[in-house]
Amino acid sequence: MRARTVGVGLIGAAYVLGCHWLMTRAPASSWNVVVVIGPMFALLAFYAAQRGQRFFGGAAVIVLALLVLQAWRGGGVAPATLYLMQHAGIHAALAAGFALTLRAGHEPLITALARRVHRHFSPAMAAYSRKVTIVWAIYFVVMAALSIVLFAFAPFDAWAVFANLFTPAAIVVLFVGEYLVRYRLHPEFERATLAEAMNAYSGRSAAPVDRLP
Repeated sequence: MRARTVGVGLIGAAYVLGCHWLMTRAPASSWNVVVVIGPMFALLAFYAAQRGQRFFGGAAVIVLALLVLQAWRGGGVAPATLYLMQHAGIHAALAAGFALTLRAGHEPLITALARRVHRHFSPAMAAYSRKVTIVWAIYFVVMAALSIVLFAFAPFDAWAVFANLFTPAAIVVLFVGEYLVRYRLHPEFERATLAEAMNAYSGRSAAPVDRLP
């Protein structure tokens, strides 16, 4: 399992660095956009198909087909604009997804994920996980806004560093930071490993922990 995690991490790092090179050093091309953005929509289509979500799967396939069609015909929307639409759009969609679960009568997203990890889920955990959901929603809003502002007022290379390098690093920092803060502020909470938390985030089945703090 550890070797698989390391392998996936190395592949992800290579992909990120490759995308950054295509954006900033390779000649601008619509085919670059297919290589950079295409895998994300292919994975989204596969993920949706696995869960029977035909609408989202079909939408991902259509977007991927349009990207290939634009590259084949040439012209169309500028590659840099497509990169911005992808980066800011994903963060805006995630912000909306997290925020919508905070409505009255709905269970906050992080609360739902935490229930998959913890066998003994207390009211204090519910209150804390709601706050974490708010933090993630705000984070995605800020990232989307920063993406647009940097794209508009900074050199494209600076925006590319933000989108390709800073963004994944920021997610890791927030994810690990929340994990450390959680048990600093609430040592009474059941302990769950980072792997168990990541399984819950990724949608994999994870047996609830049954350990004392």
